[in-house]
Amino acid sequence: MKKMLKIIGIIILAPIVLIVALLFLLSLVPAVPNNYTKEVETGGDIEAKYLKNGSYKVKNIKVEGSDLTKYYYVYYPVELENSNKKYPIVVVLNGTGVLPKKYQALFKHLASWGFVVIGNDDGSTGFGKSSDETINYLTKENDNKDSIFYNKFDLDNIGITGHSQGGAGVFTSISIMEQKEVYKTAVALSPTQEESAHAYGWNYDLTKIGIPVLMMAGTESDFETQMVIPIDVMNKMYDEITTSKVMARRIGADHGKMLYSTDGYVTAWFMYYLQDDEYAKKAFTTNGELSQNTLYQDFRSNIE
Repeated sequence: MKKMLKIIGIIILAPIVLIVALLFLLSLVPAVPNNYTKEVETGGDIEAKYLKNGSYKVKNIKVEGSDLTKYYYVYYPVELENSNKKYPIVVVLNGTGVLPKKYQALFKHLASWGFVVIGNDDGSTGFGKSSDETINYLTKENDNKDSIFYNKFDLDNIGITGHSQGGAGVFTSISIMEQKEVYKTAVALSPTQEESAHAYGWNYDLTKIGIPVLMMAGTESDFETQMVIPIDVMNKMYDEITTSKVMARRIGADHGKMLYSTDGYVTAWFMYYLQDDEYAKKAFTTNGELSQNTLYQDFRSNIE
């Protein structure tokens, strides 16, 4: 009898062990392919240039944060440690269930273009609280004489980007949060539409945004195009923003792929607004490269 119960126990436990093992393995699978910069198709010279890795070698550190942020992940050019330069910053807000460890390749890519890139482990970025804490951390480290980042941050050139819930968090951070004035520009990728976001308590107000915004989404899957950000809602959101702005949808990209498939233009956007790269700007004008790129549709811009 005991032997029979043992066998039954093994039979019952085996599927559970298998499921746990599979979940663990899935947690290790990156949300962004490590070689995405070589795999993503581009439709223009500007997009192709900024999808490639930049010229900076990159280093990263993991720093303990608060109960909310848990850890900060900072990627930066190696030369920063022995340089007198100040480096522009990009704050990254993760989407639901996609913490920084799931898309390290994207952090590295941005940092290779001369940015300090920082994210954290907050699972509720839509509320904007962890972005405020991140700014406080950056300011503190910039003033800390014992930090490798002492006086190395260009606090006049800070951008912010996020995907999905993180995209809603971007809008929250730059419209209603205490630190909203520190940001110079923003990128929202497949941001959770207003009605849904507000139902979750992510109460951003697009009419209060005072900085240039790039908003991008995909055209693939009902989840992306009907639940997250339908095109009619995306157009309405674009109309509510009164600053310099661009929107476009990547043809054939579903919600997950929007995390990285437009990264050539995301990088170009930050290069223009945070590093004064005039060539990058040519992608976003009303008759610029993005307007003619056959990999995108629903392009709108008020940038001349």
